[in-house]
Amino acid sequence: MRRMSIEQTGINVIRGLAMDAPNAAKSGHQGTAMALAPLAHVLWTRIMRYDARDPSWPNRDRFILSAGHASILQYVMLYLTGFGVELEDLRNFRQWGSSTPGHPEVGQTKGVEVTTGPLGQGLANAVGMAIAEAHLRSRFGSHMYDHHVFVIASDGDLQEGISHEAASLAGHFKLGKLVVCYDDNGITIDGDTQLSMSDDTVARFKAYNWHVEDIGAVTDDIDAIEAGLRRAMAVEDKPSLLVIRSTIGFPAPKSAGTPAAHGYAIRDDEIAATKAAMGIPSCESFYVPDDVLSYYRKIGIKGGEHKKAWELNSRNTSHKDGDTNNTETWPSETWPSDFTPKWADFTAECFTPEWAVGEQIATRKASHATLSAIAPYIPSIVTGSADLTESNGTSATPTSVFSASNLSGRQIHFGVREHAMGAIANGLALHGTILPVVGTFLVFSDYMKPAVRLAALSKAKVIFVWTHDSVCVGEDGPTHQPIEHLASLRAIPGIQVIRPADANETVGAWYCAINSDIPTALILTRQAVPVLPNTSSESVRDGAYVVLEPQDEARVTLVGTGSEVFICSEAAATLHTQHAISARVVSMPSWEIFAQHDQQKINKVIQPDIPSLAVEAGSTLGWHQWVDEVIGIDSFGSSAPGAIVLKNLGISPDAVVAKVVEMLLN
Repeated sequence: MRRMSIEQTGINVIRGLAMDAPNAAKSGHQGTAMALAPLAHVLWTRIMRYDARDPSWPNRDRFILSAGHASILQYVMLYLTGFGVELEDLRNFRQWGSSTPGHPEVGQTKGVEVTTGPLGQGLANAVGMAIAEAHLRSRFGSHMYDHHVFVIASDGDLQEGISHEAASLAGHFKLGKLVVCYDDNGITIDGDTQLSMSDDTVARFKAYNWHVEDIGAVTDDIDAIEAGLRRAMAVEDKPSLLVIRSTIGFPAPKSAGTPAAHGYAIRDDEIAATKAAMGIPSCESFYVPDDVLSYYRKIGIKGGEHKKAWELNSRNTSHKDGDTNNTETWPSETWPSDFTPKWADFTAECFTPEWAVGEQIATRKASHATLSAIAPYIPSIVTGSADLTESNGTSATPTSVFSASNLSGRQIHFGVREHAMGAIANGLALHGTILPVVGTFLVFSDYMKPAVRLAALSKAKVIFVWTHDSVCVGEDGPTHQPIEHLASLRAIPGIQVIRPADANETVGAWYCAINSDIPTALILTRQAVPVLPNTSSESVRDGAYVVLEPQDEARVTLVGTGSEVFICSEAAATLHTQHAISARVVSMPSWEIFAQHDQQKINKVIQPDIPSLAVEAGSTLGWHQWVDEVIGIDSFGSSAPGAIVLKNLGISPDAVVAKVVEMLLN
């Protein structure tokens, strides 16, 4: 019997583990991991530059499993190459508290770069990481940043609309360090891909300005796979798509090539038969011979020499920032932090916008002024918008535009691609060193919601700027007037939503966003709103605070957010003069921040012993956790001037006064 090479034995071990772990869990996706074992072997042993001892080394190659259902493949490679995943973790695949969840989660497993599973997201994240690499290489030199982003994508990834958005932008920006391996196995859960797909994928990606090569059914030819990858890596002015035709579930004798192999179909008897056919022990689960493990572990630390050279450069080099034309020395002890100073650092050193009481300014414009003031002092900020840059105020004046010919630019034009923009921003953030700020209208956050949810799940530090935050959008009508959007964003765990009342609170909202470890949603007005007497940037970090405390004993607390804080203040004045009712007014820019306080502090702001009424120009859903009654909008809006729409939908000082009188009479 001919002795197998160590590489072939390793590939067979990968396939064995890809069957065993889902079999132990009685759950999981075996077939894709089995089919792509040779590709994974080539990537981790012959192609990628990394050091398993330091998964966060900034100049490592990135690997993204966009086909996140094949997570066991990534976990097996992380185990074999020594990232800290152990054999016991593979035995606990998909179990409570394990480091091997059903789909890869960044922060849960060392070596996992992004959270994938919802198809198409990983590919778009990879575009963000490739933008980050190109941008940082341009600003600070190829001796500091020069790495590739490798992706394994499935037919499902390419069917999802987000892949079209992201691929189009990647081709436009000529991201030559991005290499996507498309597993063209012809199988979906429902059956053959021809049930729903007849695209010419090669032609489509060529039209997107990608380098595309169909290397055919070479799944088990590791030399051909390596050669294809190296040809792709040699293309510097285009992202690359490498089409590889595999047989899902290969070499299982019954399940290979069937839709069943997409899930958990290969069980005890067929596992034994498959192992026997591969020449590894058929009755031994989680078989990993010592020589195979030793082989992969040695490869896992080969990148250490590259890392040492990089560390030497980072200690001894001043890095020229191509965007500002200044020279910055970034100390090695802080590398690769995002270089975000504390609030006091830049309020003392740069212009921090302030506005006089009574001045009329839209919070979106106050946000733009704030961003422009702080961006020169935070070189990690990169901004962008989905074709609404001026409306959103997401250009950090005077930074230049990112393009294929100006990779050092700090402003990205995403075009009308909201979903991809959100996922690309996640990739920028998770790459490290970059703080992305991206914007569109609040109503179009719906297009971004899957990416926003993954930002929260991944703790990707993205600042989402959503403007035109209410029916005051006006004449554009109900298609553009957000109603349920605040409630839906607040329902996502792990994101802080901040709706400032005026310009000065907007400055505070930026403070909270910059100093947060989680993503932030800034919800901003289109229309001008007055700067109020007692609002402050500092108080925003409390989440809610009292802006009006009457001299007489208060009989009601009015709680507002955003532009409705002014409405509450006007209503309080009318209640006092016309009805002799003293009202407290609370600005509550962020539920999430306010909820972090203990109940005693919460009760000081919204006193439980007097009635409370919230006012917000949006859905009332969720408000009753804070107040007794709510004035909101639980219907769609209408096309008319914004002030008229607002009044006709019951958001006015008069409506608040009437509601308070009714509450107190009852």
